Amino acid sequence: MTLEETTDTPIPADDYLKRRALRQGSAGWLLLTGLGVGYVVSGDFSGWNIGLAEGGFGGLAIATVLMGVMYACLVYALAELSAILPAAGGGYGFARRALGTWGGFLTGTAILIEYILAPAAISIFIGDYVESLGLFGLESGWPVYLACFAVFIGIHLWGVGEALRFSLIVTAIAVAALLIFAAGAFTEFRADGLDDIPATDAFGANSWLPFGLLGIWAAFPFGMWFFLGVEGVPLAAEEAKDPVRSMPRALSLSMLILALLAVLTFFAATGARGSAAIQDAGNPLVVALQGDGDPTALSRFVNYAGLAGLVASFFSLIYAGSRQLFALSRAGYLPRFLSLTSRRKSPYLGLLIPGAIGFALAAGTGNGARMLNIAVFGATISYALMALSHIVLRRREPELPRPYRTPGGILTSSVAFVLALSALVATFLVDVDAALIALGVYVVALAYFAFYSRHRLVANAPEEEFAALAAAEAELDRT
Repeated sequence: MTLEETTDTPIPADDYLKRRALRQGSAGWLLLTGLGVGYVVSGDFSGWNIGLAEGGFGGLAIATVLMGVMYACLVYALAELSAILPAAGGGYGFARRALGTWGGFLTGTAILIEYILAPAAISIFIGDYVESLGLFGLESGWPVYLACFAVFIGIHLWGVGEALRFSLIVTAIAVAALLIFAAGAFTEFRADGLDDIPATDAFGANSWLPFGLLGIWAAFPFGMWFFLGVEGVPLAAEEAKDPVRSMPRALSLSMLILALLAVLTFFAATGARGSAAIQDAGNPLVVALQGDGDPTALSRFVNYAGLAGLVASFFSLIYAGSRQLFALSRAGYLPRFLSLTSRRKSPYLGLLIPGAIGFALAAGTGNGARMLNIAVFGATISYALMALSHIVLRRREPELPRPYRTPGGILTSSVAFVLALSALVATFLVDVDAALIALGVYVVALAYFAFYSRHRLVANAPEEEFAALAAAEAELDRT
């Protein structure tokens, strides 16, 4: 059996895939759980608090609960899909099976937007932390961003097992720091500080909802910060040990840990210093501990731990972006050379090229908040399409073997779908420019697919083979 490259030269299928192979069996459920938490943990240290300026304590609290429900429903849907289709494509692979080539590309592109822009933004935040802590006498700027990408991409090139173990260690430090922060902050908890943002004259405004009912919706993107990225765990499917069992377990545990951290961090920070004091803070946990006073031993510790949280998310998101690009390239949706792997089975171009783009964006713009808003836009599109994929596969292929079944079935993924669309619209309430930039990137990518790559897909890529087998089975059923 042969494959056609962009030229007319046939290449044996086994040779094509051999040059694009990942290291199988490198990650068990513990490393996968660490990966899931690592994607997200930086969001507990900063960013979420800006939602207080959009919705107040009550608005952000409601938004966080709704976004937590969305992520929980989505994670359970992905657990089922990842047990059915354990391939590196993750969400793109699920959408390819359910929604066809266009659906697959739309989903994969949205995921890439999220996982290329988010590390670029986080590298800027790492630079700010390094400068504020006075580390090595460095100032935030391109040398720090370059060091971040060079060092951490280098670890990924070394090997996936080593990379995921490093991620687990740094993530564990960040999680421990959040628990220590909460324990310290709760000793100064004051309930009257939760609703200390003055109410406006917006519709439905009161002390708990100072910006009215619309403030709840505007806070959606910031409620997402407690969970943004956890959906990337299935991207490790081809490198996981027994993905059929380990993926659902890792996804569920990751979500449980993140929900616990969200509740502790949110209440401890707002209760210790008041919502008004931390709503605009770049480092809200430190402000919650020390206010305008002198640094304490605990606040210094949390400040350094915040850097660990940023490193954990930066490192994990680089991994996710490289695997999504690898899968899209291997199947021909993107240039095929991007999926070549090294002797250590790392997709080296899938790491280096997004890293170069991320570094250029960080050094060229310095606007981490804008890039994160663009990433959130891409994320919400992918969530809606992944939830829709679960619904379609449940209806169209009810007899498909499902080693793990989503609790609640279609109802669960329908809730995720509706909330994802609501979050997508909310991005326009927060940053119209970011949403429009993301749409522009989307249009360019779709034009590339429409006029070029959809005519050059690789039939033997795992995601394409899954879809072809499904089509053949459906044809047999009709005859």
